[in-house]
Amino acid sequence: MNLLINPETFKKGAIKKFFFNLLLFFFSVIFNIQSVSAISIEKKLEPLTVYYLERVPYFYTFEDGVRGLVVDRVKLVFEKAEIPIKWKLLPAKRHMKFLKANKEKFCTIGWYKNDKRMKFAKYSEYIYQNKTRIALAKADNDKIRSGLTLDDVFLNTQLSLIVKDGYSYGSFIDKKIAKYNPVRQKVTVENISMIRMIHKGRADYFFTSEEEADILIPETGFKRDDFQYVKFSNMPAGLKRYILYSKKVENDIILKVDEAIRKYIHNQ
Repeated sequence: MNLLINPETFKKGAIKKFFFNLLLFFFSVIFNIQSVSAISIEKKLEPLTVYYLERVPYFYTFEDGVRGLVVDRVKLVFEKAEIPIKWKLLPAKRHMKFLKANKEKFCTIGWYKNDKRMKFAKYSEYIYQNKTRIALAKADNDKIRSGLTLDDVFLNTQLSLIVKDGYSYGSFIDKKIAKYNPVRQKVTVENISMIRMIHKGRADYFFTSEEEADILIPETGFKRDDFQYVKFSNMPAGLKRYILYSKKVENDIILKVDEAIRKYIHNQ
């Protein structure tokens, strides 16, 4: 039996094996690239749901989509953070219910910060700051005027306040309401209906912001001169509005959005 190996045969076999392994390597690389690309595409097809409610001028549905003072800023920072989003309208009370349930990844926009919400939601950097809070009252209502403290107004039992059921007006006002328990009516209607209630004399005042009142009063058909913007001597600076995330949302997403907020909203 001849145990000698022909060098030419060995050389040819080695070359064939080399090219075979090289082909396997290239196919493996191509497959891995396609797999990574598929994963990237799949991720891009899963935008984060952004729940919003109808409240002019901050968030509202228009002919060409969702608009508003807060909405426009949210669109900007998510675009700059390269995080795709999709918009869904949802009644106000269900926003907090969904956050507490924590069954999906989503965020909801334009909310104030308070201790209760911090227990079941993740907060962004502030996305918008209101002008200083005012009370809206009828122009000829001499029971209330600018220059008083909020405490003075709440101690006046002849004044009737309108509050939206389940709504927070920020920690300063919320704590004052809890302390003084002022005469008030709880309603479920939006601010435009509250303006009509004030105009008809069904209550004396409710809390809002100047930018909101400026837009809503004309929509009711009333004149700006029909009302007075009541400014309180001890009211703090305008409240800051935030994006609230369900706890299922990854921290790296929140950090990217916060970075965009600081750069494009806070100009840091």
